[in-house]
Parts: sequence; structure tokens; C-alpha cells
Amino acid sequence: MAKQKTLAFSAELLDQLLDGQDPTTVLRSDGLMGELKKALAERMLNAEMDAHLDAEAAQATGNHRNGSSQKTVLGDDGEWVLSIPRDRHGRFDPALIRKYQRRFPGFDEKIIALYARGLSTRDIQAHVGELYGVAISPDLVSAVTDSVIAEVRAWQSRPLESSYALVFFDALRVKIRDEGLVRNKAVYLAIGVRCSGHKEVLGLWIEQTEGAKFWLRVMNELKARGMGDILIAVVDGLKGFPEAITAVFPDTLVQTCIVHLIRCSTQLASWKDRKPLTQALKPIYQADSAETAEQALSAFENGPWGERFPTVAQSWRRHWPQVIPFFAFSAPVRQIIYTTNAIESLHSGVRKSIRNKGHFPNDEAATKLIWLALRNLTAKWTNPPLAWAAAKAQFAIQFGERFTPND
Repeated sequence: MAKQKTLAFSAELLDQLLDGQDPTTVLRSDGLMGELKKALAERMLNAEMDAHLDAEAAQATGNHRNGSSQKTVLGDDGEWVLSIPRDRHGRFDPALIRKYQRRFPGFDEKIIALYARGLSTRDIQAHVGELYGVAISPDLVSAVTDSVIAEVRAWQSRPLESSYALVFFDALRVKIRDEGLVRNKAVYLAIGVRCSGHKEVLGLWIEQTEGAKFWLRVMNELKARGMGDILIAVVDGLKGFPEAITAVFPDTLVQTCIVHLIRCSTQLASWKDRKPLTQALKPIYQADSAETAEQALSAFENGPWGERFPTVAQSWRRHWPQVIPFFAFSAPVRQIIYTTNAIESLHSGVRKSIRNKGHFPNDEAATKLIWLALRNLTAKWTNPPLAWAAAKAQFAIQFGERFTPND
């Protein structure tokens, strides 16, 4: 790595710069620091113009300077009125401040970062005014945040890995205005765990209702983006969901989320009965094997809790083919597989970012903010889970050549 150059300023030069300056404003945009930044920017712009005219001269176009124009530019710590040099042919487009650009590089990112943390456009307007002394309009904030839509579209259509060891599917609910009414819509997320153990969000989709036809469309979209195989798909108890997955990925092992199944089991119980009912279900999903689990389910079904809540055992029986796959693995690996905790944790982080929103004006606005929240949250996903070392050995035995940890 090249060593960074260190600039040294003489004491005489610093004294000359500080002579007559107000100490209370010297570091502000309306003081010495602002003057230096303005002078440096204009010096760079003129250097760019010189390089531009040299290139034009090489082509014998006869281009030359044609005065300058004033342009107010917003920056991280205030605003500056810069003299932008012009050329006779109007072809000069400086790299420092592009044509039509009104903000120094970095200013947009600060607005987007504030928006991603759930601040409204009005809150961002006030925040920027307090911190930087710059007056910006809510329309400007909206224009800056709208610029991420192109990134969202590129992210949503990006190519995927050919194989994923685990994929978690789940949804969270948000309020979105649609055809004049505020509706509860579902934002569906898919988290993929590559064979190396690293996680990524595969995509997000907004729909009014959840159904097998919708998930079939999602599976086909994932396949079109390059996904060729899913070893284990972890889902909630939606009817028809396993069939939608296996219709596109026929070799995938579908695992029902045990946490979702327990929640559904306790819905009909009173608050005082929910905890003991959950305790009565533990021998089923904590069994050593699928055979022991089925014996525990039969014991629950014929016991006092099964007699009080017969629909609970019926629900477990109905999902049984998707309940038992995780029994093929050891206890540490089961904890990775049998719950959608990974995606539930992601949902929790997204809710923190959107909790200040009463509702979104449209699907695009919801997608924009949720994607920014996801970008912040997933930046921390750097290492595989601790149990992944044990999981790799067991996946290699269970799935053979389909498991490719070096991909």
C-alpha cells in the first residue's frame, strides 16, 4: 500500500492565515475553513478547465475560456458560492461538481443515512439545518432518497449463487396506501445461507396477501437469477408453500419453522395455559429422533393437553413431513435449521427503522426505506454462525456432491 503523503505547513503560513480571523468562526463554513475550502474547490475547477482546454486544443477545435458562472453548492458543513469556469463551446463538465449537481460528494450519503434510520423528510430537514446551518427542502430530501431506487432494482435482479445450503422465507406487515386506502401489506424476505456459511438477503417482495401462487412466482424468479439448488428451505406453515418450492427445486428438503408451529398451537389457548401447553410440546421437537418425536406426539395427543386442544395435535400431524427433517442432524445444527430466527432478527431491525412511519405513500417508498434498513443491518454479516463448522460436516454427509462449501 502506498504511503499517504503528509502535508506540512510552516508556522509563518498558519499565522498569516489566522491573522485577523475570529476564533469563534475560524472552523465554520462562514470562516477561514469555508474560505479555504472554496478557494481549493475553485483552484481544482480551474485546473480541470486547463486540462479540458488542452485536450480540446489537441483536436484543434478552437475552444477557449468564456468567463465563469456562480453556483451555490451544499456541503457537509454549510454552503458555498463557487465560480465555475465556462468554455466557449459549453462542453466543460468538471468532475468535482458535475453539471446540475448541487451538493458536494458525501452530502447525499448523510441524507440517505438519516433516512435509513427512520427519520422523516421533515426531521432530516431540521436535523441538517441544526448540524450544518444549511436550509434544505423536503423535496430535496425526497429527490436524494429517490436516487437509491435504481440501486434497489439492480440489487433485486442481481445474479445469485448456484447453490444455497439454507434459505429462510418469512414476511413482516407494513401499512401502505393503495388506491386511496391504507392497507396492511406483507413484505416478504428471503435469506440465503451459502455453503460457506455466509448469509445474504436474496430479495424482497411486497404483496397484499400471501399464497402458494405468489411463492411459486418467487421461486421461478430466484431460479431465473441463477439459483440452481436449495438444500433446505425453512418456511412457516403456509398451505401449499412446500409444493411451490419443490415444483421449482424438486430436491429441496422443506423444514417447517418449529417456532411458527408452536405459535399456531397456542393461539386457541388462554394466556395462563400457553406456557404449560408449550412445555407439553417440548418433548416432541426436542426428541432424539423422528421416531421418538412421533411417540411423544402420540403421548401428547392422548394426554390431557391433547384432549383439551385436539387441533394442536392435528396441526402437527398435518405438517409432520416438514417437521421431522431436522432430526437428521445434531442438536447444535438443529438450532440453525428448525427456526426462522435469522429472518426474525432481521425483521426486528427493519421494524426499528420504520416504526416512526404511520404508513407509506406507495410500494416504492416502502421498498426504498426497507432496502436501506437491510443494507445497514446486513453490513454486520461478516462471519458464519459458530455451529457452521459442525454443520458443514453433516451437510456433506447428508447431501453429498450437492453441498459445495468452497463455492
